Amino acid sequence: MSTKYIVWALFIGLFAIGFQSCKEEEEVGTDAFSDTGVQLDDTPYNLAIGRFEEPTIAPDNPLTVQGVRLGRMLFYEKKLSKNGNISCASCHKQENAFTDTNRFSAGTRGLFGHRQAMSVFNMAWNSTFFWDGRAQTLRDQSLLPIQDALEMEETLGNVVAKLENSQDYKDQFTRAFGTAEITPTKMSLAMEQFMNSIVSVDSKYDRFLNGSASLDSNEERGRVLFFAEYNPSFPSLSGADCQHCHSGDNFDNKRFMNNALDTDAEMQDDGRMDVTARSSDKGKFKVTSLRNIALTPPYMHDGRFNTLEEVVEHYNSGMKNSSTVDPALLYPLNNGGLLLSSEDKRDLVAFLKTLTDKVLLTDPQYSDPF
Repeated sequence: MSTKYIVWALFIGLFAIGFQSCKEEEEVGTDAFSDTGVQLDDTPYNLAIGRFEEPTIAPDNPLTVQGVRLGRMLFYEKKLSKNGNISCASCHKQENAFTDTNRFSAGTRGLFGHRQAMSVFNMAWNSTFFWDGRAQTLRDQSLLPIQDALEMEETLGNVVAKLENSQDYKDQFTRAFGTAEITPTKMSLAMEQFMNSIVSVDSKYDRFLNGSASLDSNEERGRVLFFAEYNPSFPSLSGADCQHCHSGDNFDNKRFMNNALDTDAEMQDDGRMDVTARSSDKGKFKVTSLRNIALTPPYMHDGRFNTLEEVVEHYNSGMKNSSTVDPALLYPLNNGGLLLSSEDKRDLVAFLKTLTDKVLLTDPQYSDPF
């Protein structure tokens, strides 16, 4: 074979390799850049969790800086509602620990639901959502209010069409997901990321646990009562026994319970039974976190109690028996209530107020981006 032929063959081979490399780079570039040159940015988002255990984040939707940013934009976006007058943040206000202090929230047409808005923080440690647990993931939960006739009353198709008219949104979807295509699935993933990023881990009680704050005498006595077992045989040693339902770092138990609000005849909301169709779940609702509880009145699924004092008195003397009341409440219910004195109730409320995280209320990373 001549030297000339060998050189020519090497040239053709190198050209082919170079062409293929350019082709691969072009294909990658098509996926990673929008028409405006905006690039995918998958920088991980650092979730500051304090003393909490590491949460289980869905492996197909890890938190990224740009994904959380997009979710935050959507959380505050009024285009998600039919009339363009409310957003997710309208019923989940940061200054109220991401809930609504109205008994029932008003939707886009001023109509009201029949359950109190739930707080949106520490969602990364939750596995079911809504009072009745009808959503198993945050991504599912995020789209349901948009389509609810009493809430945002919009279709997902219309929302996509409105967002597609915004170059800012196209660019942000590219940064978060690699392409400018806007879909309900991507919207839900972004909102899931943002809600998972909202953490409340800096209350006075947290600082007490890490040694940087101390509780006053009333708060400390309330803390002891909160964690002490109920003991009607020795009233002087009996506690409020709250920890059976409100335990762990987040002061909840991931369960659905009937907390003795109504008799069978009085129940107007079937609760968890709406989802499971099991009569044994009638009147059961999700046990909520007690973090920031002083900021989130009114209380219970129907907002029937306006103050923490009313809530404590319910467990002390107002519980009602029914066919599905939780067994943990039957003992005090059948033995005269929790036997708390006026001082006990005062101190218990004082302790509950130490669970308030004031940093959460003004943290700019959760605020309106517009």
